Order: sequence, then structure tokens, then C-alpha cells
Amino acid sequence: MTFNELNLDQKLLDGLDAIGFDKATPIQELAIPKILENKDLIACAQTGTGKTAAFLLPILHKIAQLPEKERHLNTLIIAPTRELAVQIDQQVEGLSYFTGVSSIPVYGGGDGETFITQKRALEAGADIVIATPGRLIALIGSEKVDFSKLQHLILDEADRMLDMGFLGDILRIISFIPERRQTLLFSATMAPEIRKLANKILNKPEQVNIAISKPAKGIKQQAYVVNDTQKLPLLTSILKDESFKSIIVFSSSKDNVKNIERELNKFKLGAQGFSSDLDQNAREAMMNQFKAGNIRVLVGTDVISRGIDVTGIDLVVNFDCPPDPEDYIHRIGRTARAGTAGTAITLINPRDQRKFFRIESLIGDDIPKIEVPNELGPGPEYAPQKKQEGGFKKKGGFKKKSGYKGKRRFPPKNKGERNKG
Repeated sequence: MTFNELNLDQKLLDGLDAIGFDKATPIQELAIPKILENKDLIACAQTGTGKTAAFLLPILHKIAQLPEKERHLNTLIIAPTRELAVQIDQQVEGLSYFTGVSSIPVYGGGDGETFITQKRALEAGADIVIATPGRLIALIGSEKVDFSKLQHLILDEADRMLDMGFLGDILRIISFIPERRQTLLFSATMAPEIRKLANKILNKPEQVNIAISKPAKGIKQQAYVVNDTQKLPLLTSILKDESFKSIIVFSSSKDNVKNIERELNKFKLGAQGFSSDLDQNAREAMMNQFKAGNIRVLVGTDVISRGIDVTGIDLVVNFDCPPDPEDYIHRIGRTARAGTAGTAITLINPRDQRKFFRIESLIGDDIPKIEVPNELGPGPEYAPQKKQEGGFKKKGGFKKKSGYKGKRRFPPKNKGERNKG
């Protein structure tokens, strides 16, 4: 279906034509008509499916149709991270170029001056506010935000926000906005917690589901089964392949990010660590450099698995296996966007084999295991069904935990036995 067939405002169609968008993606084709009919909506769609435009286009259409005197703060979009808030704001700017619709991104980080600037921007007014929960709560406390004319509430990546502990903030924000509104909830998964939230805040919602928990078809997935000592040498070997021009490496912690960045740059592989420790200006500058191709390898935690939209990423490497199968989908979804192709490689140590097995079960496919290069020595066997070291003993045992010092788990049967312990 083309965008012309969706009966959008001509100014919006002119903007879509200017940026080369002609055909709607499946999520856009299904969601846009329901939103235009003013129905509440639950939409499940993985990253890279065009979900942001799926909710922005009909909202921009409605605002563009309003007389100037009826233009107030019309739409609130809540997003889990500053990166995603900025990305949505940039898409509003691009899609609404010919409509005159205005937007303000509101997010934490930065200094006191940033807070004051955002506060003044809200006082001045805009059609759309895109906000992270914590910063919006702070601004609401200043009593400078007027939600009285709000018509639309959109929760983007609702599952991520609940994972990050924002449920209380979301419900508090909703207590300040009109009950009569259109509410749209977009999520990559539909866990029970999301259902409960939807039942609380949506009114007789329609539902759209698009390819949940399935990687894009253009992603070539591979894995190496390795020991921890083989990870960095193998990663270095992989990144020496110059056919990969734009690369993201995911790790499990900020300390690992710094170590990986340092080791890769010993071989002049052009790596930069992306961390929540950086201030907002530094993060945006680094992301712009990456988009421009001036940084070849971006190393980071899951803070960059969502909320960035960069076309042309050739390779995603999971240096550490993601803790949750859905996180795997979001990480590798950074490549093969907008119909392009890409490669996703995961390094699996013995402790992470069960995690990876759950990933394979989720996507319903066995991901090819590539043999470790001979010069690095043999890797371990991939046997996720076997009990790993430190697991449960067969009889009367208990699971060992980090920091276990040999103390008994249960009280001894008598004083004599207690004294022996």
C-alpha cells in the first residue's frame, strides 16, 4: 500500500515524497487507519519495522488539519531513553517539514541550564512533547506544563519502560492528563505486565501484531562457542575484515566497554566506547560521528540497543550474550534496517550457553556455530542442555552462588554438628 492510499494530509505526503518514502510498511498499513479512526491501539512490532512513523504520521495528519486557533499541546509521547526521544523528535522534524507542526524533546542528563531550557520551551508551547518519564515528572512538579487540551498519549517501547522500572512514573504522569484522550501503546513484546498496563490506561483498544520476536530476514546470524580468553582475540580477528565498514559491539557492562575499546584500538580498529557516563552533548556528538562514518566501531551496552536509527550498519557483535532473548532481537535489529542486509555474530562462553539456547528457542531456529580459528585453539562444546559448572548437584545439593564461603545453607541437626561446622 502506498501512503497516497492512506488519505494523509497533502503536506505530509509532500514531506514523505521529499525523503523518498512511497510505500507503507506492514505496521504502518495496519496501524495508521485505526489511529485515524481515533481508536486506542496496542501495537506489537519489533525494531526496524517503521513503527515510529506508524504513530507519527496519523498524529501529524490530525494536527495539520486543525485551525491555528485550536493548536495547543496536542500529543505527549513517552519514551524510555533520551536517545529514543531525540530520534523521535528528529523524525517529527523530517516528516512534518511542510506542515508547521512543532515538537520538543524533554529528557534527563546535562546540567541545570538544560533543565531550564526545556522548562522554558514547554512554557512557550509546542504541538508534540517527546519525553522520558523521569524528566517529565520533574517538569510537571514545576507546574509549567499544561495538559488540559491534550488529545493523544503515546507510549513507545512500553516493555522497555517497564523493564527500567518506570511503571510508577508512567501512572503518575497519566494522572495529570485528561481521561478523554486517544492512547497508543507500542511494544516489542506483550508480556503480562504490558497487558495489565494496557487494561488500566486504554479504552477498548484495537490490536496490531507484526512479526514479534523474529529477526529481520536480511540479518545473517552466526555464533562462536568460545572460552572467555578467546573472546578479545576473536573479536579483533573479526573486525580486521575491512568489508565491515560500520559496526556495533555490545557488551554487558561499562567496564567491559572500556576494556574492549582499549584492546581494539591497540590494533587501530577505530573503536569508540558509548557509555551512559558521557554527558548528552558528548553522546549526541559521538552518534553523529558514527552516522557520518567517522567512527567505524561503536562499543556499548544495551543503552544503544534501542533508540538509534542508523541505516547501513554492516555488523553487530554480541561480545556478551544478552541476558534476555528479546534483548537479542533488539541488539541485532540495529543491522539490516530499511531492507538492507547485515551480519550478527554472538560470542558464547560456557556460562551463557543456556541463555543462547533460549534465544534460539524464541526465534525458532538453530543459529549456525562457526568454528573458532585454529590459531586461537579449540573452543568448548556447545551443550546447553548439560548442567554447567556451579549448577545444581544431583542429590541434596544447592546452587552455588558468587561469594559462597562454605557456610551451611540449613541449620545443623544438633549442637554437636553445629560445633563441627
